[in-house]
Amino acid sequence: MSDRERDIYDVVGVGFGPANLSLAIALEESRAQGGDRGDISSLFLERQASFGWHRNMLLPSATMQISFLKDLVTFRNPTSSFSFISYLHASGRLPQFVNNQDFFPTRQEFHKYLEWAQSRVADHIVYGSEVRSIRPASPVAPERSELLRIEVTDTAGGDSRTVRARNVVISTGLVPSMPEGAERDDRVWHSSEFLAKYRRMNPRDLRRVAVAGAGQSAAEIVRFLYDELPQAQVCAVVPSYGYSIADDSPFANQVFDPSAVDDYYFGSPETRNAFWRYHRNTNYAVVDDDVIRGLYRRSYDDEVRGDRRLEFLNLTRVTGVKRVGTETRLSLRRGPDAEVRELDVDVLVCATGYDAMEPTGLLGDLDGLCLRDEAGRYRVERDYRIVTEPEMRCGIYLQGGTEHTHGLTSSLLSNLALRSGDIVDSIAARRTAYDAGAVAVTTETGGDISAGAVGTALQG
Repeated sequence: MSDRERDIYDVVGVGFGPANLSLAIALEESRAQGGDRGDISSLFLERQASFGWHRNMLLPSATMQISFLKDLVTFRNPTSSFSFISYLHASGRLPQFVNNQDFFPTRQEFHKYLEWAQSRVADHIVYGSEVRSIRPASPVAPERSELLRIEVTDTAGGDSRTVRARNVVISTGLVPSMPEGAERDDRVWHSSEFLAKYRRMNPRDLRRVAVAGAGQSAAEIVRFLYDELPQAQVCAVVPSYGYSIADDSPFANQVFDPSAVDDYYFGSPETRNAFWRYHRNTNYAVVDDDVIRGLYRRSYDDEVRGDRRLEFLNLTRVTGVKRVGTETRLSLRRGPDAEVRELDVDVLVCATGYDAMEPTGLLGDLDGLCLRDEAGRYRVERDYRIVTEPEMRCGIYLQGGTEHTHGLTSSLLSNLALRSGDIVDSIAARRTAYDAGAVAVTTETGGDISAGAVGTALQG
């Protein structure tokens, strides 16, 4: 048994993208404060062999859609040494970045920032570790268990091990969504695997490519393929009537402010519906203005030259995909009359978004102790902890999958810093409450306490 198997951690993070990286930093800075937070122990488990965040969408010149100030830490701790500004200073590029006069770094540079930050908390991360299940440590009375058992498999060697924790924070990321009837293979790709699949191809073999989707990723891939493949026809399959612009105006951007999380969480059903109705165009199926204008210019220049390499199939959806010889044949439902046509392509890229993180499979029997709302979704506290049966002391926190309770920023970078702080504060407060309850109950009974008694103290 390894040392890590013997240890009991205050918190184990499942998955290690930007969300849990921000949490690892918040824990590191919390420990540095000392006091009752100085001994909060943590471990993060990530199935990838190394850190990576949307590697396959690090397209040349693609920029972030949020300000660099919405980094891993600044909104929580503006003086943090883990900020994007600190990274620029450490990299010797702070003056040059300022001279750019731009709030939005390239995606490649922001990824380098994330890699730099994770290298500073690397002692708490184990890569190549896939979490298979999370179970109560006590099978006899699972609802009273004080510990969770996390079953982990080494992705390289296949060896299994167990890690124990008082709390888990699940952040396994979004799940790629494909059009109905489309299965991924060497000629049908999701945008999440775009660059890796593209680099395996001989560009000269790509004579006609199609990109399905109406959002930022779809538009960026269309632009990339058009610029990289001068011999190819690029077909943009867009379910709307062309791309819609992302509303990043100052008032609309307030929906990503920290205070908006409270407005959404504590709001009425009517308030929550208004958030989605009025502000979906800040993030969902929308494209930055400069990308839209750049694509339109390319299309217009094609017409001037009489060479229409870039074709927009508006009001069109992919309804079927099959292989015909060396080509991929798409069934497209197009236009107001829903006519069906077929299109043969060498590659189809589906930039068709993602489904929300769903931890049910990981939780197994624990899921039965997690309470749900009328729509069957997890009930989640303001501190991102799943509401569980009262006797359960262990905490199950979600970084993602909380759009129904916390609003639009739940799967975005905008609120990472403060969300991580909320979770750290919650873990520390619950531990303090448990310890206080333990002392009180021990004093009253003159002996050991039960998990149920502590649970009652915590609920009070």
